[in-house]
Amino acid sequence: MSRGYNFCAGLAALPEDVLDQARAELLEWDGARASVMEISHRGKDFVALAAQSERDIRELLAIPPGYKVLFLQGGATQHFAQIPMNIARRGQSADYIVTGDWGEKAAKEAKPTVGVRIAATSEATNYDRIPARETWDLDPNAAYVHYTPNETIRGVEFMTVPDVGGVPLVADMSSTILSRPIDVSKFGLIYAGAQKNIGAAGLVVLIVRDDLLARSPKDMPKILSYAEQAAQDSMLNTPNTFGWYLASLVFKWLKKQGGLAAMAERNRAKATLLYDYIDGSGFYRNPVEVSARSWMNVPFTLPREALDAPFLAESEAAGLLALKGHRAVGGMRASIYNAMPLAGVQALVDFMKDFAKRNG
Repeated sequence: MSRGYNFCAGLAALPEDVLDQARAELLEWDGARASVMEISHRGKDFVALAAQSERDIRELLAIPPGYKVLFLQGGATQHFAQIPMNIARRGQSADYIVTGDWGEKAAKEAKPTVGVRIAATSEATNYDRIPARETWDLDPNAAYVHYTPNETIRGVEFMTVPDVGGVPLVADMSSTILSRPIDVSKFGLIYAGAQKNIGAAGLVVLIVRDDLLARSPKDMPKILSYAEQAAQDSMLNTPNTFGWYLASLVFKWLKKQGGLAAMAERNRAKATLLYDYIDGSGFYRNPVEVSARSWMNVPFTLPREALDAPFLAESEAAGLLALKGHRAVGGMRASIYNAMPLAGVQALVDFMKDFAKRNG
């Protein structure tokens, strides 16, 4: 076996320790004499796993009282539509801060349910920055303010949590959750697809303030209601048990690494190493304003488009996987989530140096 360094934006790399444990437990989990995929989600063993996983993520994120943690099926895109169904009352509008493609999609999917106001956008500069806070046109009566703290396609990230006054702040944290400490109390609702820093695709972790649960309409389908899911401990229907299990292993792995403060230092070091090389290379270029550069997703271009294909072929042969940029922007993209070690980023930089030397 020859595993490479996986720079995919998602589905993303998982910690090797987690994969090893999942492999060892695949046929028989925790003395159950069956796989975790084969046991009842309502049995005492899985219920205990679910409860422990919630305790672990609450500890990692220092989630205060007054918030529910839900482990739901699907992906974050589903919740682009489901969030306004749950927390916007009829006739209300919601403000959207759009800094990239995922923010655009979130606003588009919300439109059938809520009056969407684009309160700020960096579209005019090709999503290369965060719009200056003083330019935001926020409605104090909005149902919520939605933003995407990290945009995976363009590599743009908020470095601080925006102050939006008394309106609930909603964040799609799919690509940044668990990468550093956050103050959960500043948010009304946080949601995240699992396939970047939590585990495998098909699971969404949603953290929602209790008062927002009370907004869920009584006449909406129960399966779409966050309040109903909270009342049933995320088991209104059969959950994604294997995805939940993998998330539980990742939470334990993060605790063993020293928690989110330790992960923040690692992630900062990885990003700094890569950006410093790109900026000093005279060969590669990152298009994002320095103050908004993502720790998780680093897009870069080569001096000539004709070099893209050989760069990708040679990097893959060198064990550096999935570096092709998103089709919307082209170029390259290195996604360096929690599971990517510093050694992987160093291997990428070493390859980039050699490639530039041979093709400059």
